[in-house]
Amino acid sequence: MRDITVLLLLLGFTFSSFAQQTINASITHDGIQRDYIVYIPELYDGTTTVPLVLNFHGYGSNAAQQMFYGDFRDIADTEGFLLVHPEGTTFIGDQFWNVGFPGLSSTIDDVGFTEALIDELATLYAIDLDRVYATGMSNGGFMSFLLACQLSEKIAAVASVTGSMTQDTFDDCNAQHPTPVLQIHGTDDGVVLYNGNNLSIPIADVISYWVDYNNCETTPTTTTLPDVDVSDGSTVEHSVYEDGDNGITTEHMKVIGGGHTWPGSVINTAGTNQDIDASMEIWLFFSRYDINGPLSVNEFDNIQVNIYPNPTQSKINLSLNFSKEVDYELFSPLGKQLMNGTFTSSNEEIDLSNLPSNIYFLKVDNQVFKILKFK
Repeated sequence: MRDITVLLLLLGFTFSSFAQQTINASITHDGIQRDYIVYIPELYDGTTTVPLVLNFHGYGSNAAQQMFYGDFRDIADTEGFLLVHPEGTTFIGDQFWNVGFPGLSSTIDDVGFTEALIDELATLYAIDLDRVYATGMSNGGFMSFLLACQLSEKIAAVASVTGSMTQDTFDDCNAQHPTPVLQIHGTDDGVVLYNGNNLSIPIADVISYWVDYNNCETTPTTTTLPDVDVSDGSTVEHSVYEDGDNGITTEHMKVIGGGHTWPGSVINTAGTNQDIDASMEIWLFFSRYDINGPLSVNEFDNIQVNIYPNPTQSKINLSLNFSKEVDYELFSPLGKQLMNGTFTSSNEEIDLSNLPSNIYFLKVDNQVFKILKFK
């Protein structure tokens, strides 16, 4: 892959030639060919560094399936981060990540592979190495926690969907910096049980571990999110443990009645919550942090924005306190940009009457607000 990149540069191509492309590539680690899929967003031109999101598949799945099932591509196109889907190795017929499951006596070093992959990607693309994030589904969520514990010098924040920590990961965790953690998990998950078993520790214990390690407040702020889709049989509670070291949070989105699924996925199997989109929630969480803590503020961080009515049936009104013009964007739950423009006065209006009932995300400069639209 590196040789191909050098050749293209010699022929006069730039990295912008790769923009909004999906590339299958591989590296050799421990004598084994390890494959991965890179999605290069529309905004990427190679002239400035961009964040990197590693999206790990579940047990028995693969990189291509995770790219569609836990889809970040539309979000990457609007937010400009590089998206990589690593490929696990095969054990007894199924692809997996070696996270210390009891009975799986594999010698595969997936932490070493991930470290080598990050290093390789940094030679091929303009990556902000302070903004490398890990997320994944099920076994991929376990892998994200393993990286937080054993490769924290390269990982800024992690998010797990239907994953947990194995006892080995829990016992041997050695994170080197306060680590923002987001756990999304269904209470009716029949594969990675919410209350734990011999394969994984209970989700409450996962949250408690990171709350304690990050030195967060032990009493969370908990919000019951709007039940946008009453037919999905589940609701979501969002608990935020604040004031951790370096200003980070530990967070849990508890999907009450949710199964072993990726909330908001277009592959809408039984037990899939549609009140939130896990991919968008994860990116909004990641986007607040680099490896040193919350991202530095800029001159617009003191903008005061009041949005009403919210929820709304048609229009939202905005009262803003700022001294300069401010850009805004409205995104769908899947991260597709629906509107954009510039606020030029202290009182503005956005018409949402043509949009279906759903949760939307309004970005005003660097602040993001959830907007609930209903009929």
